[in-house]
Amino acid sequence: MEGRLRSDPHPSAHRGRAGRGGRRAGEPDAALWFRLVDRDRRLLALLAEHKVLTTNQIAAIEFLSVRRAQDRLRHLRELGVVFAFRESYVRGGTSQTRYALGYLGARLIAAQRAEKPPSPKAYTESLERLALWPKLDHQLGVNDFFCALAAHRNPARLRETGRDGEVSGLTQWWSERRCTEFFWKYQGGGRETRLRPDGYGCWEDAGRTVRFFLEHDTGTESLAKVTGKLDDYAAFPTDAFGVLLFSVHSARREIALRAALRRALGGGDPGFVIATAARDGNTFGHADGPAGPVWGLWTPQSGDNAPRRYGLAELPQRGPSVEHSASNTDQPLNEAAFDRMDPEMSRRIDAPQPEPADLAGYADDDDDLDDVTLYDDADDDHVYRAPVAPARPDALRSRRTRWAA
Repeated sequence: MEGRLRSDPHPSAHRGRAGRGGRRAGEPDAALWFRLVDRDRRLLALLAEHKVLTTNQIAAIEFLSVRRAQDRLRHLRELGVVFAFRESYVRGGTSQTRYALGYLGARLIAAQRAEKPPSPKAYTESLERLALWPKLDHQLGVNDFFCALAAHRNPARLRETGRDGEVSGLTQWWSERRCTEFFWKYQGGGRETRLRPDGYGCWEDAGRTVRFFLEHDTGTESLAKVTGKLDDYAAFPTDAFGVLLFSVHSARREIALRAALRRALGGGDPGFVIATAARDGNTFGHADGPAGPVWGLWTPQSGDNAPRRYGLAELPQRGPSVEHSASNTDQPLNEAAFDRMDPEMSRRIDAPQPEPADLAGYADDDDDLDDVTLYDDADDDHVYRAPVAPARPDALRSRRTRWAA
């Protein structure tokens, strides 16, 4: 089955098909937008931002069951607003279905944002590059991390439990592209520092707010290359925006990474908080996933094995305090997001680096939790609301796949 392709003839092939609930012949894009419910619009916005999601990921963040997700996604495919594809395996079988923004979905998002829509030919080529992209598995892994967090505030489940409208859990989810556009600092002399995390998030639970940068490690890079990323984080005011999380594929890799961090930093403090976790059954096997007590703080004094594990909300609080914006379908899961153009953001980025906070003892003493909290609890005058500008889709590369639109 490897290499067999099954594809729709064209992203806009559904334009003239009435079908069961499909696109009506001659129906304008604006009319199609109003046939969608808020859940559909949120999904289109997430696909525009994060490129690709699996059936299980979509079900986790928006539906009560995988079956309900499959039924709705089938309808959205008939409308032409999402595109589906699968990868064939060498020994038979296929991957779980992956979903990307379909051509009509891309036109709707462009219209909503007052942007020029892509041409059909160019968008078809972008879908082909996405489906065959060498980094696709890595991107799916990053999205799996954030969807596991977003599942805690699944709107359907919140309504079922009488918590409709509750805003907690994952309140910010930025893609790598958005991070690269925001987290950069001009150093003078034509030099700049630009962070390229795999994602950036904000987790809120039980009155605590933890902002974080995510480095999703699959083991394909050398540890020297992984720890080499610390130079950019050290040159940027990372501690003013969040903690740095390393998510690695196994407990063995985590031990090796913690040892490599000690060697790379020479026993010194990096100036920001680092925590590590493995995605095997020893840690991410926890019922709460990456939100659970799976994170081991790294300090110059800590060993290669984390002395104890913390929940995501228990990690040191870092970053600006932002008044939540209204929930919307343009940028879902971004109520606590901020804007670089805000004067407070410019001040944080351009301010001199503070002295590193001493986290010694944090991993051994529950009573130290409040002592190391440096989260901004400023007066209301310093709390602000900021819009988030839309990100542009990344340039993509190639890989072999089965298609279904």
